[in-house]
Amino acid sequence: MAAIQSSEVDTRSDDELLTLVGLLFESAASLRRVFEQRLSEDDHLSIPSFDILIRLARSPQGRLRMSDLAAQAALTPSGLTRSVDRLERDQLVTREVCPEDRRGAFAVLTDHGRVVMDQALPHHVTHIGEVLNEAITADEAGVLSDILRKVRDHLVVPGGEEQCPLGPIADIAH
Repeated sequence: MAAIQSSEVDTRSDDELLTLVGLLFESAASLRRVFEQRLSEDDHLSIPSFDILIRLARSPQGRLRMSDLAAQAALTPSGLTRSVDRLERDQLVTREVCPEDRRGAFAVLTDHGRVVMDQALPHHVTHIGEVLNEAITADEAGVLSDILRKVRDHLVVPGGEEQCPLGPIADIAH
């Protein structure tokens, strides 16, 4: 993906850039903690499990290639394997071999997994509303969504792999 071209001169200071990224990380970590606690209490799900299940629930036929699911959920292949193993043990997900590529596999949401998500989603949406409605307006939420999508799209190529305008991104999160 090409770097964004702009005729504007970036006048942000180093401190402003560090603060911006720090605020983004702090906000994301805080949201994760709040939602992890609520998902655990209300629906007995972890954030990684919920993240996998919601991606499957929102995908055609409730299925995704394991490699695509790993990229979307920001998990290493081994991290995804462990998570899918737990979901499979709980009968929320199954694996299917890809008929076109025997090396590939799909994660597929089971009927039981869909029931769990149908119960968890209203709780989660309510929690999101409670948190965000107290912090930002609907218009601000739309602007924030647009900005975050723009950042994500700049850093992630269509196949789900991360890219960085300065070179490969180091795998520091896993």
